Amino acid sequence: MGDIEPKVALIGQSVFLFPTPLQEIADAAHEVGATVMYDGAHVLGLIAGGCFQDPLREGADVMTGSSHKTFPGPQGGFLLSSSEDSTFQRKLNTAIFPGVCSSYHLHHVAGKVVALAEFEEYGNAYATDIVKNAQTFASALAAEGFDVLAESRGYTASHQVLTRHGDTDSGAGAKAAHLLEEAGIITNMNMLPGDTKAMTPSGLRLGVQELTRVGMGPLEMQEVARLYARVLLHGEDTDSVRKHVAQLKSQFQTIRYCFNDENRTGYPL
Repeated sequence: MGDIEPKVALIGQSVFLFPTPLQEIADAAHEVGATVMYDGAHVLGLIAGGCFQDPLREGADVMTGSSHKTFPGPQGGFLLSSSEDSTFQRKLNTAIFPGVCSSYHLHHVAGKVVALAEFEEYGNAYATDIVKNAQTFASALAAEGFDVLAESRGYTASHQVLTRHGDTDSGAGAKAAHLLEEAGIITNMNMLPGDTKAMTPSGLRLGVQELTRVGMGPLEMQEVARLYARVLLHGEDTDSVRKHVAQLKSQFQTIRYCFNDENRTGYPL
């Protein structure tokens, strides 16, 4: 940091299993006058729910985040700062509107207001259950025989789980994702450490926030891990497994952690 003396230090990951040592990075960045920006796109809901790290209190000057990943709102984003510098605040405001956004779309604003109100009520419980489910899912996958990354650290402290399915750049992750999709399970093929080709990665990046949102818990995480194993380890017919996937999902149709006293379904009838 001292050699490069950047103007901005940007910290962010798309694979985000554990908190970043942000305070140490921020201290080094601030020593050379750099602004520290934390990209919380994937983990904003866990941060807001008090279950990950607290970037704006750990040295970040600005935090960005998606409003539709672990934070369960409409598609969009947030730009946040705890700075009391009015000049800095104006720069952030004008950078967004009219800087990069032509309109703030009032229907999105209304949706975010409702999502924020719901998150204030249920956010901590939702974030806590997401992390618990991810850890249970990772352990269950490992017990089934999968190569789950970061075993020595408890696999994950977020909503994500990483699995390796073959050699570096082998395309095994892409093949695994295709087989699971045939069985009705949507996943994300993903590069792992050592991979160099985005289209032929060796791994999968898995997330449990949506399963948690519809009420699945630790028992269901174990069942989902068994479904993965039936497809990828035991070579069962994907059409057969797909029927069991549909049967499991049919029991979880109600959106939770929100204002839904009528238990309305979140899916088209």
